[in-house]
Amino acid sequence: MCDVTISKKNEVYIKLECEPHILYELQPYFTFEVPSAKFSPAYKKKYWDGKIYLLSVQTGEIYAGLLDKVIEKLKAHNYTYKFQDNKYYGSPFDINELINPEGVKDYMNSICSHNPREYQISGVTEALKFNRKILLSPTGSGKSLMIYSLVRYYVEKGEKILIIVPTTSLVSQIYKDFIDYGWDAETYCHKIYAGAEKTTDFPVTISTWQAIYKLDKSYFDGFNCIIGDECHSFRAKSLIGIMTKLHNAKYRFGFTGTLDGTETHKWVLEGLFGPSYKITKTDELMQQGVLSKLDIQCIVVKHPTQNFNTYEDEIQYLISNDKRNKFISKLALSLKGNTLILFSRVETHGAILYEKINSSKNGNRKVFFVHGGVDTEERELVREITERENDAIIVASYGVFSTGINIKMLHNIIFASPSKSRVRNLQSIGRALRVGKNKNKAMLYDIADDCSYKARKNYTLNHFIERVKLYNEENFNYQISNITITGE
Repeated sequence: MCDVTISKKNEVYIKLECEPHILYELQPYFTFEVPSAKFSPAYKKKYWDGKIYLLSVQTGEIYAGLLDKVIEKLKAHNYTYKFQDNKYYGSPFDINELINPEGVKDYMNSICSHNPREYQISGVTEALKFNRKILLSPTGSGKSLMIYSLVRYYVEKGEKILIIVPTTSLVSQIYKDFIDYGWDAETYCHKIYAGAEKTTDFPVTISTWQAIYKLDKSYFDGFNCIIGDECHSFRAKSLIGIMTKLHNAKYRFGFTGTLDGTETHKWVLEGLFGPSYKITKTDELMQQGVLSKLDIQCIVVKHPTQNFNTYEDEIQYLISNDKRNKFISKLALSLKGNTLILFSRVETHGAILYEKINSSKNGNRKVFFVHGGVDTEERELVREITERENDAIIVASYGVFSTGINIKMLHNIIFASPSKSRVRNLQSIGRALRVGKNKNKAMLYDIADDCSYKARKNYTLNHFIERVKLYNEENFNYQISNITITGE
């Protein structure tokens, strides 16, 4: 007799059948406090304890992607276990031993006009062998080629595939990448934006999550394979809703350059997709010449002493500070090469920076303003124009341009708005790391602000300290300099 019997309920959940005390003993390992819970109305009203319970002691169910962690904990407590097959799903631990790197390399070469790199072959091999993986690979490392290889493989197997991305720009980009790799995407792929037709007979659907997350479960029943590009954004409740509706999607693959560093985020994503596998690192790709070298110039702007009551008070002071905005504008106009300025607030900051830069530019220099209100076709046009320019300036919101936009001829990035988000910062840096013609180095200008009051550091200065920690972790080359702004 075994202590625990493990079976699949469907492709989302596995079920543990055992004595209740075993579930209660295991549950704490799969319980996490949500870092931002204290800001939730439900938490404040005491409707929610601020925790996520990944293992249900009532049903014995847990995300299938956490199987390896369940096994680990059972072994640690000396519990015996067995797998129970059923007529629908079979053992949850199926591994395709026939998949090997040599065969994957030959296959990728046969379907693609680009030669795959060794780490791309390794990533695709891991995915095909285990059916479920989160593949961690830096921006610019060629995630789209790995996605393309998986799509071609499963299309040939007769599977129906759903590719979910965070932005409409990425829908267009992946579609164009597939064509660039040598595939007749028009024959196989259906693109969905908000308002577009949702159903199709094509084997591949490429969609933003916003366009489909409200659809009924029946819509998702036909998909056997799910691929999430930039899957770090799949922590939102609506995206988890999509993933848990895909009861028949046996093949689950997430791609991202980084996770946010919290166990909660990592375990939820691994539960929905599968164990994470780090393919390669940014500094390794820089050394190999796959990505551009990167230098970071941290500019700490010293302001008159301020005593802000709230974070919002500080942000309003910074984005409305005329001297700060003039400094950023002059910096952008002084740089050689194409420059991307990233901001957070559209009307109260981005628009101001755009007007200052556009009114001060010389000659026919192109300056673009891109945010969520700009449609996909226009964003793509901006990207294409910038690839042909050598001194264009793009003033863009983090939400639109920090993730997924592929501009090889991007030489400079300016962080005009403070952020402590690990994911956002790494994704934003990734915009400048692609190698282009006559380009092998990029610059990041990180604008930080010191408004410290006595011994207390201001909010955004603490965010800057978190960014510096990240630069150290990633082995980025950076320098810190100081300038002073006095008065308003």
